[in-house]
Amino acid sequence: MKLDGKVAVVTGGAQGIGAAMVRAYVDEGATVMIADVSMDRAEALAGELGERASAVRLDVRDRASIDAMVSEAVARHGGIDILVNNAAIFDMGPFLEITEESYDRQFAVNVKGTLFTLQAVARHMVETGRRGKIINMASQAGRRGEALVGVYCASKAAVISLTQSAGLALAKQGINVNAIAPGVVDTPMWDEVDMLFARYENLEKGEKKRQVGIDVPLGRMGVPDDYRGIAVFLASRDSDYVTAQTYNVDGGNWMS
Repeated sequence: MKLDGKVAVVTGGAQGIGAAMVRAYVDEGATVMIADVSMDRAEALAGELGERASAVRLDVRDRASIDAMVSEAVARHGGIDILVNNAAIFDMGPFLEITEESYDRQFAVNVKGTLFTLQAVARHMVETGRRGKIINMASQAGRRGEALVGVYCASKAAVISLTQSAGLALAKQGINVNAIAPGVVDTPMWDEVDMLFARYENLEKGEKKRQVGIDVPLGRMGVPDDYRGIAVFLASRDSDYVTAQTYNVDGGNWMS
């Protein structure tokens, strides 16, 4: 029970990798708030997991919503020990056709949302003297450019950079800030990605997923449960001497 007595918030925690992390934290003894814009899915997961899981509505684009989430965590559980910044969206298209709307949407969630959720929770940790753990979700897309995925790649590169800066800024307060860079993971988001690739690369539905799975050195796409171990490690005392790092968990796709 590596997280016994801890309170965790997982943004975008109602499905995919976020839900796997929620389950892992509950299994390790934490009390977890599933913070998501989809209250139906969040409440369903919380109901399944029992009294140590609850749902709270969070729109990471809205700083008032972020502040309300932190206040709710304090009111319900006395504070926050662990934050996972998992909420994210994806879009893609030819580089010369990138729209301002697509750029604004992706950066509002993936960068602004990550920054200001991190900031609000870190402020709470500093004010209450908590030696907390903050985990940002980056991506292998943040390690490189991709012709059809320019804005998403840029947004995840920004997450990696923010993780480094926040890790250094908060080190003296005893707050560890790290990130996870998933590779290709079989989640509802990747179903959407597959459909977009089908449109822009003239592929059959499911073909891109098949291709990327074959190309992974370990021979398959990831699944959400592949992220349980790293999520627990970065949230627990095992990572007390680790900060400002981004861990690749991608089956060998990227080496750094």
